[in-house]
Amino acid sequence: MTHAALIVAAGRGTRAGPGGPKQYRMLGGISVLRRTLAAFVSHPGIDHVCAVIHPDDAEAYEVASAGLPKLLPPCFGGATRQASVALGLEHLKYLSPTNVLIHDGARPLVSATIITRTLESLDTHRGVQVALPVTDTLRRADGETVPRNGLWRAQTPQAFHFDAILNAHRKASATDLTDDVAVAAAAGITVTMIEGDEMNLKITSAADLDLAERLLNTGGESRTGSGYDVHRFGPGDHVWLCGVRVPHTNGLIGHSDADAGLHALTDALLGAIGDGDIGQHFPPNDPQWKGAASDRFLAHAAKLVGDKGARIVHVDVTFICERPKIGPQRDAMRARVAEILGLDIDRVSIKATTTEGLGFTGRSEGLAAQALATVRFS
Repeated sequence: MTHAALIVAAGRGTRAGPGGPKQYRMLGGISVLRRTLAAFVSHPGIDHVCAVIHPDDAEAYEVASAGLPKLLPPCFGGATRQASVALGLEHLKYLSPTNVLIHDGARPLVSATIITRTLESLDTHRGVQVALPVTDTLRRADGETVPRNGLWRAQTPQAFHFDAILNAHRKASATDLTDDVAVAAAAGITVTMIEGDEMNLKITSAADLDLAERLLNTGGESRTGSGYDVHRFGPGDHVWLCGVRVPHTNGLIGHSDADAGLHALTDALLGAIGDGDIGQHFPPNDPQWKGAASDRFLAHAAKLVGDKGARIVHVDVTFICERPKIGPQRDAMRARVAEILGLDIDRVSIKATTTEGLGFTGRSEGLAAQALATVRFS
């Protein structure tokens, strides 16, 4: 089962005022669209992310998306949102994803919790609508009150079984419908409603950008976890460090691949969400983990972070060793950790220090790694 996210970002956004399309405006020093893309590529339940963009925005998109994992080449949109989504779905069909989450590029504050609940709802429904119930009194211009019972404010993502929504869009190609739920309903697809989040606002005007800035500065809670791991040198011609095979005069002894960097980082993530340690999740006496690649452990911890409604903000690993030298492999390690966690590479720090010849690391009997991980709950 695979899950794709289709980010619709081909609009011009003129109501946001001068300064170019709203999806490329800066929000807390990062473009709106990059924040949106990052929310999906960092979610462990999302396998592929594809953006639908305007042809005039190709260069701006390259800047906004640089370095993000899981991204497919973008496709160009059409004259309407419906046409853009249809083109995006056709662009995705070669992957044959099981499900697709269709999301507005101008909703940059979508939470991991919403994405998780949307994915879970697709297990039992062909269509899912994220929305908020209307709570304000509604009146027409002539003063007549409109009953608000049963009224909802639509948000995105709007999510569907992929084949069902692709066929629905093909059938609706001659119409002009407001959103994908309308397209689905016209094809007879029943869509269930799940409650959204006030933080998940759509940026339409300059005032929305200001509100999003305030929400970024006040919303959520950050937590930090730490991890530490040690492995002894033994026979071998390489070691695994932060997912990278490093040639060396010795190997590292351990039940799995003895990747001390990934083990420490796994513990740091588990610590940040209060979910035990690596030994509880992957017991060293369990034969199924003998020789296992430690990226599996880290990916599992990242999934647990997402399941808790949090996202990984930053990770930092320090190796303590006389040898091997970490510097020549630093960029490859950062890239591998970023890939496993679905992070921008600038959110991954790898460094090293020695103990000036003191202790077991100073005697080159083994190496140690310590890690810090910061996660944010929406």
